[in-house]
Amino acid sequence: MRSKKHREPPEFETIQAAIEGDAEAINQVLSYFQPFINSECKREYKDEFGRVHYVADEYMKRRMETKLITKILDFKIRL
Repeated sequence: MRSKKHREPPEFETIQAAIEGDAEAINQVLSYFQPFINSECKREYKDEFGRVHYVADEYMKRRMETKLITKILDFKIRL
């Protein structure tokens, strides 16, 4: 059984900066979610010998990243 590596989530200040539109902060949040996005964007591909491979669907990956960015920018923090 594979163990999942524990990743620290982005700091609150980083999330606040991302919500305000800071490009570097948005990239940090995206990099945190990158393993999840990669795992969800796999497609089955059969080669000419009939073997099955799983490859990343780049179109789906970019759509998920774009959707995450728009949700980050639309997010409101209630105090």
